[in-house]
Amino acid sequence: MAGRRRRATEGETTSRAAARAAAIADLLRSECGLLLELYRKKESLGTDLVLPDLLLVSVPPASSQLEVQDQLGRIISALDQCHCLLERAIAREEQAVGVTVVGKAEYQKQRKTVKDRLALLLGSTRGVLKRFSGTAALTTTTNCQEPDGSTVLFEVKMWIYRIYGELEYWSKAAITLLQALAGPGSVRMSTRRRRNMQ
Repeated sequence: MAGRRRRATEGETTSRAAARAAAIADLLRSECGLLLELYRKKESLGTDLVLPDLLLVSVPPASSQLEVQDQLGRIISALDQCHCLLERAIAREEQAVGVTVVGKAEYQKQRKTVKDRLALLLGSTRGVLKRFSGTAALTTTTNCQEPDGSTVLFEVKMWIYRIYGELEYWSKAAITLLQALAGPGSVRMSTRRRRNMQ
């Protein structure tokens, strides 16, 4: 009886952890949307700009047959690569665009917010994985490719824009998985937690 109660409590705790991570992912998604908008304005890019379908992040294809641990590992790997790409983009942008970034306080503040939120989401998602697997969360190898030695300013700008778009894409994927793991009512719980986190 006590063992059954303990398993139920552990399941509830895991569900709460997944719901909290889903709320963080939801915040990240909306913050990425704002970052994309600010970047478009800063660089005078049109709103009709279409990103290529080819993703910068490389992970195994999604499958409903994957174990929960593998699904979480896939998301963590993607987010880890996004984090690496984001750090490279920040460095490359400041190197390439230099002075034009100065004075864009709102954009820089939003970029920092996204970076910090992504780090928080990675930590939370690793915590969910640890609860599911009962072992320390996996460490992933990141593959952060920069544009092929390009020094053309427009290509660098488009590469940075793609990174922001990719981050938004993977935050949506994280929301879907984490809400499914949190179970029924996680959308409602995520919305409530999201209000408390802002």
